[in-house]
Amino acid sequence: MNTSLSDAIWFKSSYSSAQMDCVEVAFLPEGSVGVRDSKNPTGPAIVFAPSDWDSFTACISSGELDRS
Repeated sequence: MNTSLSDAIWFKSSYSSAQMDCVEVAFLPEGSVGVRDSKNPTGPAIVFAPSDWDSFTACISSGELDRS
């Protein structure tokens, strides 16, 4: 998938502070979701298909990806 991110509107969680390094998310056309490192905004980004983003966030919410 080759998605242009030049017009993406990136945002961080409201729980983030200005001093913290965080991930940024952008909702893209056709439901895709972009994710990038806030301290490297011109670097690479991951683009999730809508169903993959839903699966990823469900795993996070359920604690499936927590380190034990």
